[in-house]
Amino acid sequence: MSTEGRLFAAAAIIEGITWTGLLIGMWLKYGIDGSHMGVWLFGRLHGAAFLFYLVTTVFVSARLRWPAWALLLALLAAIPPLVTVPLEMWFRRSGRLAKPQVG
Repeated sequence: MSTEGRLFAAAAIIEGITWTGLLIGMWLKYGIDGSHMGVWLFGRLHGAAFLFYLVTTVFVSARLRWPAWALLLALLAAIPPLVTVPLEMWFRRSGRLAKPQVG
């Protein structure tokens, strides 16, 4: 896996972790005890992780020469909860996170 691929993998995993934290925070806020702390903390963390993932995705797609469909799919994967992680796994298995072969 290339350096850019590792950066994308890290961004995808961080985005997934913060999504999980935000979902747990919402469950606590609206289901268990009404505490706002989880949503307050993970809302901010997830917002930053989401933006980091988007910027990283555009950068990595340009460096690794992804086709337009792969870039669009990776950007759309950030919207539903936890989709960036399986997408990263698929991109890794399919070789999209490796340096493109020249020649």
